[in-house]
Amino acid sequence: MQAIVELNEANKVFVQGAVSTEALRPTTLSVAKGDHVALVGASGSGKSTLLNLIAGIDRPTKGRVKIDGTDLGGLSEAALSRFRGSRIGIVFQFFELIPTLTALENILLAMEFVGVVPRADRRERAHALLEKVGLADHANKQPSRLSGGQQQRVAVARALANDPPLLIADEPTGNLDRKNAELVHDLFGHCVAEGRTVIVATHERGDLSRYSRTIRIEDGVAA
Repeated sequence: MQAIVELNEANKVFVQGAVSTEALRPTTLSVAKGDHVALVGASGSGKSTLLNLIAGIDRPTKGRVKIDGTDLGGLSEAALSRFRGSRIGIVFQFFELIPTLTALENILLAMEFVGVVPRADRRERAHALLEKVGLADHANKQPSRLSGGQQQRVAVARALANDPPLLIADEPTGNLDRKNAELVHDLFGHCVAEGRTVIVATHERGDLSRYSRTIRIEDGVAA
C-alpha cells in the first residue's frame, strides 16, 4: 500500500550552548495510508520529537521527511504551515483549545487559518463535526465549561476541520479517565474506517490490539 509518511535517515539534534542532545537518532520508516499506528515509548524516549518531525513542527537536523509524497524540507515556513493545516490534523495531550472561543468557534478558526473549506460551508461543517464527536449540544460553550474528555473530543473535531488524510495525536488520553479515553480511541477508530491514517503516541504497554501497527521507540531509536 502507498506510504503517506516516509522518513529517510531523519534525526533531530537540539543544541543548548555547548551541549547537544540527539533526541531522535537517524530513523528510516514508512507508514502506509490507512494504518492505525501506536507509537509506544516512555516519557523522554523521542516520541514527541518523531511526531513533531512528521507534523512539520520541527525540521530534521539531517535526513528527509515526506508526507503524502511532499518533501517537507523543500517547503518554506509559510508553505509548510499551509501544508500542515490542510493535510495533517494534530491532537495534543492538553487540548490546546483557545479559552475565549466556544467549541464551535475553535473549529471554525482552524478552517479560517487554512481556507480549504469554502466560507459558506464552514459553519455547517463545524456543527457536523461536533455532532460526530457527540457534542452537538455543547457548540456554544467555552472550554472552561467542558470536562476534560469533552475538550479532547472538541480537539479531535478541530483536527478534522480541514478533512486531513493524516491525524497525529500526542498522548491524547494521558489526562483522561478510562471512559473518556475509550471515547477518544473510538473516534480515532472511526477516522481509520473513513480511510484516514492515524498515529497515536502513547506510553501504554497494555492492550494494543486496536492498532494495526506498533512502532516502539527507546532512547531516540524507533523500530
